[in-house]
Amino acid sequence: MPLIATGLLGGFVGAIVLLKTPPRTFLHLVPWMLLGATALFAFSGRITEWIRRRTRHMESGSKLGMFGAAVFQLFVALYIGYFGAGAGILMMALFAMMGVKSIHTLNGLKTMLASICNGMALVIFIFARAIWWPQALLMIAGAVAGGYGGAYYAQKMRPERVRVLVILIGLAMSAYFFVR
Repeated sequence: MPLIATGLLGGFVGAIVLLKTPPRTFLHLVPWMLLGATALFAFSGRITEWIRRRTRHMESGSKLGMFGAAVFQLFVALYIGYFGAGAGILMMALFAMMGVKSIHTLNGLKTMLASICNGMALVIFIFARAIWWPQALLMIAGAVAGGYGGAYYAQKMRPERVRVLVILIGLAMSAYFFVR
């Protein structure tokens, strides 16, 4: 529940900030946000190990651990409400740092919380009349097809390969936006 609450709050605030951001500023931030998310996911194993060493004395599922995850989720949700692209990498990094090992569990949790954050941002964009509906409907169709297709094929692949693929896609997207 704390991750859902911070997801709703972050999605709301991120969408408001996006609506106030000049387009030129946003375009300069895109490649850096993608690269940062990719790096965080790529090094999530090392980060997780560092966090575990620092918090060995704490109980699993402790209040402090959940508070830390909720704060991190708030920042991820702000990012999702503001930008969204590459947010799946951040979400998977969050759950990896929380100790979730199964790539399929990571994917399920990521999809649920990203949907909550994006749903809140969508409500803000609808009320602000900031949506171009023909393009949005095409993007929705692509996202649904990609989501189901990606999940289908990810379940058939070894988790290590899915992880490498996620990192490579993140790096390719970053490179594209740096060059653009």
